Amino acid sequence: MSEVKWIKLSVDIFQNRKIKQIRKLPDGADICLMWLQLMCLAGQINDHGQVYITEDIPYTEETLATEFDLPIQTVKLGLKVFQQFGMIEVTDNFLQLASWERYQSVEKLDKYREYQREYHREYRAKQKALTMAQGEEINGSKCLRKIDVNPIDIDKDKEKDIDIDKDQDKERESKKPARHQYGEYKNVLLSDDDLGKLQSQFPNDWQERIERLSSYIASTGKTYKNHLATIRRWAVNEKQEDAKTPAFWDVPRQDYSNRKGNYFAPTSRSMSYEEYEALAHPAEDEEV
Repeated sequence: MSEVKWIKLSVDIFQNRKIKQIRKLPDGADICLMWLQLMCLAGQINDHGQVYITEDIPYTEETLATEFDLPIQTVKLGLKVFQQFGMIEVTDNFLQLASWERYQSVEKLDKYREYQREYHREYRAKQKALTMAQGEEINGSKCLRKIDVNPIDIDKDKEKDIDIDKDQDKERESKKPARHQYGEYKNVLLSDDDLGKLQSQFPNDWQERIERLSSYIASTGKTYKNHLATIRRWAVNEKQEDAKTPAFWDVPRQDYSNRKGNYFAPTSRSMSYEEYEALAHPAEDEEV
């Protein structure tokens, strides 16, 4: 197969869990570079993700090190990691990228090539008919320039790719579980699974928590991506605030016992637990 000029690469590739783990390894940056080089090499060969020198001669660790200009130990470690992570497959010493369709849509490329062949055939037929009608010969080099790929056709193909990606996004959205409306204002969205988790975590006041969120959204106009996560975060914040609130006997109170010379010069100290007990539970003959 003829080589391709580009491969598809996700913009969040470095957020991928496997790539993050690889970057932490010794020579992790070089191994990530090696992965990108492997994808480009597979694109040049354009044989469903296979990587080889010829169809009969596979790449070895040494030849890959020469191809990528990397140390042989880095190449050995990279191939081992790629196999462990399921990123490549090795069959009879031949390498193949396990998920090549993610980086190159082979089916769309085949359709695009067929479209270009058909376009060229039709163009040549039109040129031949025009030549016969005018009784002129068309210079071969000029004809070749005229049948070069039209940039407009390439843009149309890119638009088709965008439409396909949009359809895939819609398909993923349709697979998400249905969310139902809850709360007084019907603006708290929870799936059946979300509601079950909420009831399990807050068995005594889950309805009250839904109503609080419903009222808050209605009054402020704020939006949240995940309402279950929002309720849980509010609960965590409440616990943290409760932990910060001091007990009654730890609240500073004014002590005027040392006000000699200056009546308005109090000192602040904390009430002891014993003082709090005495105040909260006075003796029977003591007036409070």
